[in-house]
Amino acid sequence: MSISIRGVTKRFNGHVALDRVHVEVPSGALVALLGPSGSGKTTLLRIIAGLEAPDAGTVFFHDEDASTRDIHQRNIGFVFQHYALFRHMTVAENIGFALRMRGRPRKETAERVQELLSLIQLEGIERRYPSQLSGGQRQRVALARALAARPEVLLLDEPFGALDARVRQELRDWLHRLHEEIHVTSVFVTHDQEEALELSDRVVVMNHGRVEQVGTPDEVYHHPANPFVMEFLGRVNLFHGRIDEGVLEESSRVGYARPHQLDIGRVREGPESLLARIARIHAAGSQVRIELRQIDTERPMQVLMSQDQLRELALERGETVYVHPREIKYFESDYVI
Repeated sequence: MSISIRGVTKRFNGHVALDRVHVEVPSGALVALLGPSGSGKTTLLRIIAGLEAPDAGTVFFHDEDASTRDIHQRNIGFVFQHYALFRHMTVAENIGFALRMRGRPRKETAERVQELLSLIQLEGIERRYPSQLSGGQRQRVALARALAARPEVLLLDEPFGALDARVRQELRDWLHRLHEEIHVTSVFVTHDQEEALELSDRVVVMNHGRVEQVGTPDEVYHHPANPFVMEFLGRVNLFHGRIDEGVLEESSRVGYARPHQLDIGRVREGPESLLARIARIHAAGSQVRIELRQIDTERPMQVLMSQDQLRELALERGETVYVHPREIKYFESDYVI
């Protein structure tokens, strides 16, 4: 089931939540709606589901106008951030709820529940109640409940937002494997850049109700369309002007370089090398983060390197070094989000 969002606009009390949004979701894809709070991503998800009606524009399911269908006619599974499981029901009863509401035979429902328990790797807990489960287990049960009626579209609203970092990572890995197995068209909302880049086939970057860029994780990260996308998808170093012979010259353009795109050395290696002083060295972890200050402007910079590189360079706090940008992306400084 493909989804086509064409010119969708939504206002709440005069506030524009979505402004003429166009998005294409290919059949079987896993698409992330990524953006900060207030960007419109959850509103868009609710419009796809039929929980909200757009003020303008149309949502098509497989080239058919879905605007006249209510949520029960769209064959959608919805997973909420805080599970929304029925506390008075067992795991099996929660998973089978949608099937019972549709009047499916008891045997068919029981077989589907066991099939889904196997799919989510939670066999043997069907008689437990939500209060007896961990956060990760509850979210898996919520996902199984959403899949019970074999939806054509799966929608997930910040599905891992209520979980701690370790469980989030485990569930991300699990959800990716699950999607590879079932290939249901899926759209999930997140403000976590790493989650979007790691999980999705395509990323829709949103801000202030507009779509800033749509592309594969590689495209939006390595080829950002504008400064907002560049800054939102990870740490960046800003150079206000153009670097020439180690000096930042006034310019209408701003340079952006990610910490891993900068090298450190003790000898100037070209016209874009900048003199800087090492302020701190964070050596805990697989990568080393070096905080520096430009000598001429005192602007902060960050550089990422490996532990081997740190040992080889033998860098020390307070030392003056050259920072060599391997890649800088320039945007006009008058860009306004």
